[in-house]
Amino acid sequence: GLFYAAKAEKTSWVAERIQKEFGESHIKVVPIEQAWQNDFAAYDCFIVGASTWFDGELPTYWDELLPELRTMEGKKVAIFGLGDQVRYPENFADGIGLLAEVFEEDGAALVGFTSSEGYTFERFRALRGNLCCGLVIDLDNQSDQAKKKIKDWCEQVKKEFA
Repeated sequence: GLFYAAKAEKTSWVAERIQKEFGESHIKVVPIEQAWQNDFAAYDCFIVGASTWFDGELPTYWDELLPELRTMEGKKVAIFGLGDQVRYPENFADGIGLLAEVFEEDGAALVGFTSSEGYTFERFRALRGNLCCGLVIDLDNQSDQAKKKIKDWCEQVKKEFA
């Protein structure tokens, strides 16, 4: 399952590329605005994505759903997110970290860790040691790197989901 906000333009752009890398017949899109807890229960492995809003917050559609998720034992989750390291270095792509915290607390295993090299930030909630707990895309400042990062990450996640 691929869960993201279908109405969020940049998040949708990334998610569409992820879907193409996995193969459209191998991954089902579930718009987060319409998702329920049982949508997550239907998958052993899923990809979730969100941008970071305001001062490091999740979009409201995630805020409404996350408290309902409690049975993630044995599930694998890969997280992608967007951020702007130049304008928001104090909460760069914090949405990834916020999602990771909830899924970890609910018993899911995180996969798809990526390097933090090449990013500049003051604080980054998605950082675990030297690694990001998901795919970080900065379309505002590094759009030229996005397609390669998505492709490489998808290849990694496919292996980790197997």
